[in-house]
Amino acid sequence: MSTPATTPETQGPASLDDPLYYRRNFEWVLEWVNGRYGDLLPDSERSFIETVMTLPEASRGLLVRMVMRKGDLFRPEALDYPELGDTAIAAESLLRLGWLNPQPLVTLDELFRLVTWARLKNALKPRLEETGLVTASLRKGEALEHLKAQALEPRPVEDWGLAEQTFWQLTVMPTCDRLRWLFFGNPYQDWSEFVLTELGLYQYEPVVFDESARPVHSRTELETYWQLLECQRQWQDEDAPEAILPQLPPEPTANPWLVRHYHRLLFKLARHWERVGELERARDLYEVCNYPGGRGRRLRVLERLEAFEPALALATQAQQSPESEAEAQQLERLIPRLRRKVFREKASRPRSTNTEQIALTLPSNGFVEQAVLEHLGTPEAPIYYAENTLLTGLFGLLCWEPIFQPLPGAFFHPFQRGPADLYWPDFYARRAEAFDACLAMLDDGRYIEQIWRHYREKWGRQSPFVFWGAMTEELLAVALECIPPEHLALCFRRLLRDVKANRAGLPDLVQFFPNTGEYRMIEVKGPGDRLQDNQKRWLAFFEQHRMPVAVCYVDWADPEEASDA
Repeated sequence: MSTPATTPETQGPASLDDPLYYRRNFEWVLEWVNGRYGDLLPDSERSFIETVMTLPEASRGLLVRMVMRKGDLFRPEALDYPELGDTAIAAESLLRLGWLNPQPLVTLDELFRLVTWARLKNALKPRLEETGLVTASLRKGEALEHLKAQALEPRPVEDWGLAEQTFWQLTVMPTCDRLRWLFFGNPYQDWSEFVLTELGLYQYEPVVFDESARPVHSRTELETYWQLLECQRQWQDEDAPEAILPQLPPEPTANPWLVRHYHRLLFKLARHWERVGELERARDLYEVCNYPGGRGRRLRVLERLEAFEPALALATQAQQSPESEAEAQQLERLIPRLRRKVFREKASRPRSTNTEQIALTLPSNGFVEQAVLEHLGTPEAPIYYAENTLLTGLFGLLCWEPIFQPLPGAFFHPFQRGPADLYWPDFYARRAEAFDACLAMLDDGRYIEQIWRHYREKWGRQSPFVFWGAMTEELLAVALECIPPEHLALCFRRLLRDVKANRAGLPDLVQFFPNTGEYRMIEVKGPGDRLQDNQKRWLAFFEQHRMPVAVCYVDWADPEEASDA
């Protein structure tokens, strides 16, 4: 079952020139979800989609207007949209279906969000004055905080003293949320982001979606996915871990994509407990959390708990097979520290570095990288600003097809900048054959043609690696001329080992020497600036493989000396 980027029924998102673009885009999403996941959807979701398409146009428009807004409670008078006509008539179908509840229970927070203080002040005056508050000088925020302390339960609007006020509650908001989550693949992007963004201004790589690329393949897996996303949404809304953990579904085991989502959520909850000082709780959750970085966080918690012996045992075990270069770097620092605590060993000297260092004193212009670029650059040895853009851009152009391979859990909708599993530990492993085929081009010179072809054919398309504004033809040409393919291969393979950690930390500048076909990377540090861990790892990597790199330390010249000069 293939689902193309656009369907004949909808032909993609509507133009923003259409006054009902938001409604058409909402319906486009529903058709997309039904086309890709229809055989997995529960009857309630399928029925909702079918019913939406049969509603009068004004009713559909009103539904979408409410779906796009914050919360599920609305004042009818605030839903006045010229293109929809009479709001009461548009609402009739929704009320008849039970999608609008005309007599909802209203919370205190909702009341204060939806009603002006002038009206609330009069409605709540008796309740406030009973407690000795003077409403004439009372501010809205102060009144809300005072009433919150009374733990008032939700109640009908007339019980709040607003008998003349009507509220509508959109009862199908949870259904719309679930369908939105299925479209975007996460609970963070909302309808407004999709509907209100001028998608036509961006170009996206076309990806063919078929049944094998779906992240879930059964109703049970879909329900587990929705449960996990609901827990993530509650976490996003700042619910405490104590409230979320009991709602977690059973740990999935057969679907690796769901397993990763499950353990990522455990990691986030453990991080919360760690930050607020609930160290024992954090330790216990990290212990069952199989998510990248979880073991490193557990070690930090054990050290803070002064459980030095268990920490040393775990760290020693981890050192046998570090999950990443970042963890190896952490262990290199941590183990000597723990051994000093357990065995009273003396501290060892830090390892020295042979990385070239440049010391400059320059007139201050506020931008240290630009100052170095102007000072060191010459027509014969041009310098470009390339931090995290040049090497990653060359990688993205060479390996375009593997990056956009439609694997399960990678692409959910046609407007993704890159695969959703980009930062998962098995990103490379799942595409190893395709990536290796691209990297093999570096061995026989085909990489130059491949990079230029993608540069011209893919120009402007969204990519997680290629930043078109930084990748000029001039820079691309001199980079391919001066950077040996062996160096590119080393950097690309390191990038693939840990995309999340290694796509950052690259040196700020790159200088080329076209006359000799050479280059050097330059990391710039201004006064008081220090090397970050990911920068140190890249510098160590360059040093290990004898790749030309330097660290330039800059001091600003005294203004008087600079003017005298």
